[in-house]
Amino acid sequence: MNTARRGTPDLSGAKWRSSSYSGGNNECLELAHGIPVLAPIRDSKDPAGPVIVFGRDAWRAFLPHLG
Repeated sequence: MNTARRGTPDLSGAKWRSSSYSGGNNECLELAHGIPVLAPIRDSKDPAGPVIVFGRDAWRAFLPHLG
């Protein structure tokens, strides 16, 4: 994984996927797949906007608390 600076992943080739709960209305969070050990998250309404990057383990621990 290339980084622009330490800790900043290069997401230019990331494959983003919306939650199946979004219902296709484009108002959801998207997760970038294929980024080892990281879970980059962005707002589907603003794909060029900011990205929050979590560790995969932290993201997995968070998911059961959504609802």
